[in-house]
Amino acid sequence: MKILEKTEDTTEQKSPKTEEKATLEGLTPRRIVEELDKFIIGQHNAKKAVAIALRNRWRRQRLSPELRDEVLPKNIIMIGSTGVGKTEIARRLSKLANAPFMKVEASKFTEVGYVGRDVESIIRDITEIAVNMVKTEHFTKVQEKAKSLAEERLLDLLLPLPRKGFKETDQGEEEKQKHSDTREKLRAQLREGKFDSRYVEIEVKEKVMPLGVISNVGLEDLEINLKEMLGSFLPEKPKRKKVKVAEAVQLLTREEADKLIDMDMVTKEAIRRTEQTGIVFLDEIDKVASRGSAQGPDVSREGVQRDLLPIVEGTTVTTKHGPVRTEHILFIAAGAFHMSKPSDLIPELQGRFPIRVELDSLGKEDFIRILTEPDNALVKQYIALLATEDVHIHFTDDAVDEIASIAATVNEKTENIGARRLHTVLEKLLEEISFDAPEKGNTSLTIDSDYVREKLSEIVKDEDLSRYIL
Repeated sequence: MKILEKTEDTTEQKSPKTEEKATLEGLTPRRIVEELDKFIIGQHNAKKAVAIALRNRWRRQRLSPELRDEVLPKNIIMIGSTGVGKTEIARRLSKLANAPFMKVEASKFTEVGYVGRDVESIIRDITEIAVNMVKTEHFTKVQEKAKSLAEERLLDLLLPLPRKGFKETDQGEEEKQKHSDTREKLRAQLREGKFDSRYVEIEVKEKVMPLGVISNVGLEDLEINLKEMLGSFLPEKPKRKKVKVAEAVQLLTREEADKLIDMDMVTKEAIRRTEQTGIVFLDEIDKVASRGSAQGPDVSREGVQRDLLPIVEGTTVTTKHGPVRTEHILFIAAGAFHMSKPSDLIPELQGRFPIRVELDSLGKEDFIRILTEPDNALVKQYIALLATEDVHIHFTDDAVDEIASIAATVNEKTENIGARRLHTVLEKLLEEISFDAPEKGNTSLTIDSDYVREKLSEIVKDEDLSRYIL
């Protein structure tokens, strides 16, 4: 039996890396682009660039250890106005690769010495995301065992053993058997959910923190680390809590799972995953591009770039889980670059983003495809949402054409916010239907071009009104 158990454990420990390699092996650049096409319309050049970057990660894993460390990721700058799919491409890419993903706005960081967050918090945050991701995977593996142990603890509360135990006599054996039978009946009822609404008093462990909140911007990480450090010295104080049985099962399952999960192994795997497969999406990089002025806000902007440089270039950041090297993290920067251009970034940072991709502005034809083609198409979303109220709506082809035309017109007349304009237009179009849906129930509605024009044409004509409403 011991040999069998050991074999199972070894397989479990090796599985994350094996699964990761198998996943990446099947993701050829063509396949990645096909997967991205399911959710994002157009932008073929940007998809191609990120697909190659992801495939290069798999290629790097197959190199000799000496050469592997020398091959650095080719970071990407995406140039395009808002709402063209920059963030979505990066987010979907991380989901495909099952990689830790972090989206941050470059404009929220400030140079060291100023009030604001320092850039190293990016790596601390992505490491935390990786730890939670790996912990969730481990929890899934031990969930059945944890649930079984939680069930036993709950049955002990519902049917406690006699204080004096069972006597070793025939009568005692009979009582023991009765107790066992009753316990099994309770177990069956518990699984059927018959006790879900009942209350039970359980004991949960929690650490008491003798530390107030440090309410200064940028010191949140210090507070967390101090609490973690002090927490390891403090005993866990049991606290009695009265909850419903259904909630008690969840709380006890989580507690038992925490005992079964090896946190050292989780942390080790999370750090490895952050270093080797992490993706950081730096949005609004154009907002920290200096435009040649040597005073005012440009000084701080250049300072942020200089602080970002070692992170992108490769450094070791100390996190509460341990040191994390950033050499092989893939950085995807994005910006509209209306007021500045990529060449306004400091030369050292420009050199760290060798691949530049320009994303196309979206027009009427793109909007028609966005409304109907992707797996998560907006039209499909609204149809599904209203179907929950038993209101069945159908969009005709000419209605979709009209919606796309209105969105494109408003983008031309006012600020171009890309595909996000479709959300605004559809919300305004379906406002009354959504409001009346609970009262209507069991109805079918067809939305055609006449209905779209009736609801939106006046707003589109009045440019001042469309600025505020659409």
